[in-house]
Amino acid sequence: MIQRIQTIFLFLVVVCMGASISSPYWLQAQEASGETWELTAFMMTHMDAAGETLDSSSTWYMATLASFSGLLALISIFQYKNRTRQMMFNMINSLIMVGLVVVVFLTTNKVNSEINALESGSYQVGFWVILAAMVFNMLANRFIRKDEALVRSVDRIR
Repeated sequence: MIQRIQTIFLFLVVVCMGASISSPYWLQAQEASGETWELTAFMMTHMDAAGETLDSSSTWYMATLASFSGLLALISIFQYKNRTRQMMFNMINSLIMVGLVVVVFLTTNKVNSEINALESGSYQVGFWVILAAMVFNMLANRFIRKDEALVRSVDRIR
């Protein structure tokens, strides 16, 4: 049965991970020099006050983790006949999303320590939708567990 509430939550995980790939994760602006650092799923960009790129480095691994997480949630939607496998996919997906949050956090801390920033910068929409996806994934797992408990209780009555 694909029309369950957990399917909606898993679809929201896919949407959140897509938004995560297309939105910036973090922005650091230094007022004194006018330089900015922006972290997206694909690039860490260092720009001067005029908006010209001084340095950029690839962060393809963040985009890979986010896209794999979205793909795993999409695969999990269609595993509705085997709820234990669906829960396993969601648990793996939770670990991937936690890994993505840790990678973003470590990358931003590394940049802050390299530039000796007084402020830590601000996390943008791309970072917060990862956390929203984690909540939706947790809710989907909760409802899958409820379905499994219901099926087991009905089997006991037979």
